[in-house]
Amino acid sequence: MIRRLFDVFTTVGAEWVMFLLVALSVLSVALMLERLVYFLRFSSSGTGELIPLLAQGRFDEVRRRLAGRCGLEAAVVGAALDAAPCGPRSVQESMACVIAHRRPGYERFLAALGTLGNNAPFLGLFGTVVGIIKAFSDLAIGAAAAGAKAAGASVVMSGISEALVATAVGIFVAIPAVVAFNGYNRWLKIIVGRSEALGHALISHLEKDEVRAQAVAGLGPSPGEAPRAVA
Repeated sequence: MIRRLFDVFTTVGAEWVMFLLVALSVLSVALMLERLVYFLRFSSSGTGELIPLLAQGRFDEVRRRLAGRCGLEAAVVGAALDAAPCGPRSVQESMACVIAHRRPGYERFLAALGTLGNNAPFLGLFGTVVGIIKAFSDLAIGAAAAGAKAAGASVVMSGISEALVATAVGIFVAIPAVVAFNGYNRWLKIIVGRSEALGHALISHLEKDEVRAQAVAGLGPSPGEAPRAVA
């Protein structure tokens, strides 16, 4: 069994590992660019200015500013505003539902980037080991044929140096993938945090004493009106 594996490694060599690493590098770049386009498209910047508007109950203005936006923040606020007449608990449930529904879209391909970043160095190390095996095989063949130590040492040193390239390429592929994986996860946490902050601002408005009193009395403001003062 060991002899068969040895014959396979010495025959095939490490070149196929290099080709595989190059293909994975191209795939990694494609995934990073695709995620960048997605996050830029579905991320609503400048939503922090909506927090005081939601806290004051100025819902019409909030809807106007969110018109045309398609990010997670806009979806959460839209659902929260629709659920506002039913009370704070309904708003909170609507927020959680929208986040759970939209989050997988942001997480798509992130697992692939993380897996690639974690395993590319091991693939490069495997290529290096295969290359070293082949180098020592060439050394044995050269020594048996010529019996020259200097020539044999030259062969093995050349083979090892070529084999180490696989490790270097594996690390080169892994670093950008890991950086992108961590960066996109951090970006997603920021988006979710902003969405939750907007929803909580609306909930804080609905839990004000005067708003709750009006709701109990059947005089609750509509989602587009500010609360009326209680005499």
